[in-house]
Amino acid sequence: MKLSRVDLALVAMVVIWGANYSVLKVAFQEIPPQPFNALRMVLASIVFAMAITWTFGHAKKGARPPRFLFTHEPLSRRDILALAGLGLVGHFAYQLSFVGGVARTSVANSSLIIGATPVCIAIVSAALGKERVSWMHWLGAAVSAVGIWIVVGMGAGIGGATLTGDLMILASVACWTTYTVGASSLLQRHSPLFVTGTSMAMGAIPYVLVTIPQMAAVNWAGVSAWTWWALIFSSLFALCLAYLIWYAAVQKIGMARTSIYSNLVPISAMSVAALWLGEPLTAQKIAGAALVLGGVALTRLRLPLVSPGPR
Repeated sequence: MKLSRVDLALVAMVVIWGANYSVLKVAFQEIPPQPFNALRMVLASIVFAMAITWTFGHAKKGARPPRFLFTHEPLSRRDILALAGLGLVGHFAYQLSFVGGVARTSVANSSLIIGATPVCIAIVSAALGKERVSWMHWLGAAVSAVGIWIVVGMGAGIGGATLTGDLMILASVACWTTYTVGASSLLQRHSPLFVTGTSMAMGAIPYVLVTIPQMAAVNWAGVSAWTWWALIFSSLFALCLAYLIWYAAVQKIGMARTSIYSNLVPISAMSVAALWLGEPLTAQKIAGAALVLGGVALTRLRLPLVSPGPR
């Protein structure tokens, strides 16, 4: 079957998000995780602000942007408070945990744990009565949990650096689960571009303030050109372009086909890490990957779109 332009764009999205894990690992060798991520969030927020401004301007001139870019719903005070809360949980706390975890554990572990996010969202949604979760979805949650234990738990030493990183990634999953469930009502009235861009900017402000002491200690003059390019790639591609591809695909080909591609991100991440960083693809990791992805696939059989989160 011939791949459409949407399919090719989704393949690019999978490669971008998969490669981003390795990009971060290498960049952290010159710039500590939190200062690097502070710059990444600021740059992405600026790009999102420019995109939102451009879209609003064209809408005022009579243009009709797609819904994932623009809606005509007014912004209420309650919406602003909700966006601020989402920014603190879904970007500030999430990113602190995510980049800290990626720096301390392997690409395989971090990508697989993040890959189980839809399972957590299904459970929370069911507990809050937002969605009905069938026995198939509970089975998927159990299968993914076993997969995570195979990759993370078997042989993990208490207090080890890898385990610490794994726990931080698990914390980031909890943050993104809260963000996704909390954003559902906003996304019914406002565009994903506006909600994501605005909440990211609101989360980036405290993030930068917290990391100022670390940023001041960085020898910026010694940062190589490659790391600056890595910052641009991670900001513009992993945080901006990939999100737009995701939502454009949902609008064009539907949730089911789009979701299939998101399940490939952990495989992409482990493959890039094996080729670039030399991380071994052991039988244990392959088995864990199969179970995690299988569990995620089960939970997505009848669930609506779940955003995979910033990478």
